[in-house]
Amino acid sequence: MTENRLHLETSPYLLQHEDNPVHWMPWGEEAFALAKENNKPVLLSIGYAACHWCHVMAHESFEDQETADLMNDLFVNIKVDREERPDVDKIYMTALHEMGEQGGWPMTMFLTSEGEPFWGGTYFPIEPLYGRPSFKHILKELSRIFHEEKDKVRHNADAIRATLNTRKTYEVKSDLSLAIVDEIAERFLSIMDAEHGGLQGAPKFPQCSIFELLWRAGLRSGHEDYKKSVVNTLTRICQGGIYDHLGGGFARYSVDHRWLAPHFEKMLYDNAQLLELMTLVWLETRAPLLRLRIEETVGWLLREMVAESGAFAASLDADSEGVEGKYYVWQKQEIDALLDADQSALLCRVYDVSDQGNWEETNILNRLHSLDILDDATEAALASARQVLFDTRETRIRPGWDDKVLSDWNGLMISALANASAAFDQHAWLDAATTAFETVEQHLIHDGHLMHSLRLGKVRHFATAEGYANMIRAGITLYEVTGNSRFLERAEQWADEIHAFYLNEDIGGYHLTSDCADTLIARTRSASDDATPNANSVMLANYARLFAITGKADYRSRGDTLIATFQGEALAQIYGHSSFFNGFEIFVETVQCVLAGDPDDPATIALKRGLFDRGIPNRSVLHVETLDGLPEGHPAYGKSLQDGKPTLYVCRGTRCSLPVTRPEDMDGLGEFL
Repeated sequence: MTENRLHLETSPYLLQHEDNPVHWMPWGEEAFALAKENNKPVLLSIGYAACHWCHVMAHESFEDQETADLMNDLFVNIKVDREERPDVDKIYMTALHEMGEQGGWPMTMFLTSEGEPFWGGTYFPIEPLYGRPSFKHILKELSRIFHEEKDKVRHNADAIRATLNTRKTYEVKSDLSLAIVDEIAERFLSIMDAEHGGLQGAPKFPQCSIFELLWRAGLRSGHEDYKKSVVNTLTRICQGGIYDHLGGGFARYSVDHRWLAPHFEKMLYDNAQLLELMTLVWLETRAPLLRLRIEETVGWLLREMVAESGAFAASLDADSEGVEGKYYVWQKQEIDALLDADQSALLCRVYDVSDQGNWEETNILNRLHSLDILDDATEAALASARQVLFDTRETRIRPGWDDKVLSDWNGLMISALANASAAFDQHAWLDAATTAFETVEQHLIHDGHLMHSLRLGKVRHFATAEGYANMIRAGITLYEVTGNSRFLERAEQWADEIHAFYLNEDIGGYHLTSDCADTLIARTRSASDDATPNANSVMLANYARLFAITGKADYRSRGDTLIATFQGEALAQIYGHSSFFNGFEIFVETVQCVLAGDPDDPATIALKRGLFDRGIPNRSVLHVETLDGLPEGHPAYGKSLQDGKPTLYVCRGTRCSLPVTRPEDMDGLGEFL
């Protein structure tokens, strides 16, 4: 007898459904064999723990006995955590788009026993709503079609499968260049919201790769409009309701055009990308607001997002007590009761709190009408009031915590945190990044392969290409920040593994899934970003840095191949490829910084501190005690320590700066930085 099998899983999302009357099965051969044996279609439901509408559909349909009986009678039901199986999610989200449907979660797909999709959608209401049929009607109709209209099912399944496995080709009219990237930046700038920041319209996502592309264009060209757009965007994000003004950290996105009302889930990957971008921009602007938000976000990360293993957890839910945002919002009378009259009046004025509320008759704390940091005395009073609210909020029922450790998202955060630690000279931040990296090394490597997910001491699934790419990036960053070669050695080992297990040898580029993984109906490969940078784009930047640091020609060759493979796709679809263009700039304009000297010498430490005190987005750092061992092709080959002192050389192309022995002399490096 089939029953709900999810109690055997470790994913918090799957365990949320272990008590459903639906006979859920995890993704795997057993479920598809059962569908074939019983001549039933498969109902595939994909979501994630912090997804509000996933909870809604669960409460309405999956916890409803009548609906569950229909599902159990008519289908074999598979539940997937998209964060645990991004490869499965990617295939069926692509299929949904090919059907002409708008993507989103929960995703509901109907499959043959071979895993072929023949129809699908996202959230379905329990009763007919706004012209959408009820979920129960959908279940009955799809079961009828599967059994009575087999030709239609086969036609749909064959067409979609063929589309998933078709190699798309793109004409390359001209090779990618920085001049073309400049034109792309101009196009991005034209669709930015000049008033509220971010891309025009709603909802608004913190699309950090696009904002980074604009920032890079501003640094490269000297045009201030690019940089102003990014500063305005970050200011609005940092002062909007998408930011948690009491506890730190950023929500997934804003449902409105002002960054006021978020979907309240906090994802590790969003906070990693925002931390990376804010640090880069702060190094140029020294904006006090950015420094404050960086410190607060890291504070939140280390307080609330460190899993038992020492690496970083995946997310915090949008809901608590079954209500979206309940943990985060306030009634004015609550605040009046907690603070004295003057404190309450000040906080309510600055943070947009009113009796009628600013969102669904309640208040989301924000400073969108008070963007500037105020005088020290006022900010101190606000901090005191916020602490009272924070302490009170801590007594509320907290949102769900998804504490699974994902190699791809940890790689993003380790790199961002290590870079921030170097910029702000924060050793505790570096220790946390190092601990997370070591956790991945100790627990997420199995039989010579990086793995994807860790929870309750159990490791699941081969890493995606993004897991490899982001952890390679993390290893390179930790090497650059610490000078410890073991991080570089691990990054090089992983670079060899991604090339061995993920490469498409026929047409180039890396597949999302390892060739060691279970067979799926398609093996996706592209350079297009999703909510995180694409693995092929990250690897392009990784190869640039690995080549600059090691001088190994293979890394340069692999990067050249990635550019040749994906430039046509990227130029045809620029809005999904900002990470690729950023990686391209790093590849062709790497700033090679060679720091030579005893790593424990205070003069070496001072030079390193001065180097990381500057915003150099294309930076690579090579640590050596002497310059004797540089490969012949390195631009600093043949140079020496200046008067025997620790020395820094900064090189672009084949030219290097004069030797630098004091941090203050870096100000004169001009074109090299």
